[in-house]
Amino acid sequence: MAERGKFITLEGGEGAGKSTQARMLAEQLRAAGHQVLLTREPGGAPGAEILRSLLLSGDVAWSLPGETLLHFAARAEHVAQTIRPALARGVWVVCDRFYDSTMVYQGYGQGGDRAAIATLSGLLGIVPDLTLVLDVSVATSVARMQARGIAADRYERLGEGFFARVRQGFLDVAAGAPGRCVVIGGGARVDDVAQQLWARVQALTVASG
Repeated sequence: MAERGKFITLEGGEGAGKSTQARMLAEQLRAAGHQVLLTREPGGAPGAEILRSLLLSGDVAWSLPGETLLHFAARAEHVAQTIRPALARGVWVVCDRFYDSTMVYQGYGQGGDRAAIATLSGLLGIVPDLTLVLDVSVATSVARMQARGIAADRYERLGEGFFARVRQGFLDVAAGAPGRCVVIGGGARVDDVAQQLWARVQALTVASG
């Protein structure tokens, strides 16, 4: 039976660099000899990808409870169909966002029921081995989003007050789970941030040895 893989999540607000760093981390892990699955939320499974398009398009004005439950419906599919099977095969899973994003975006950012979100997270029965939280200022978030030159999704259109609440939410979540979460400044050069992330992952690579 294969040794269980490790589950690493990357979190942070808009423009924090999560997707770029997730790709770079997956490449580093592969170079170190690990099998790696790079995935994302919302999404990561066929049904979850359908829900992603519904959530991010802005075409539907979801109620906050409905929006929150849709995120967890997508996540349940992602965990059952993608994450758990990969970990069971000994694959390391690198995920761009996980349940901390729902706590922060729907809980802190939009004023949703944080206790209910925590309960739903617990019902999934899975906890990341390591969560890397990329922290950037609101000004940096805005500047990076503007530099992308692509249409903003519904969360990117919510404004600077929302971004500030999201940033504080991630810092609060990380402070509440110091054994799992590490906050890393995301405003530095991409390669420098990648080096900091890799240093934090080293303990897991050694442990899986």
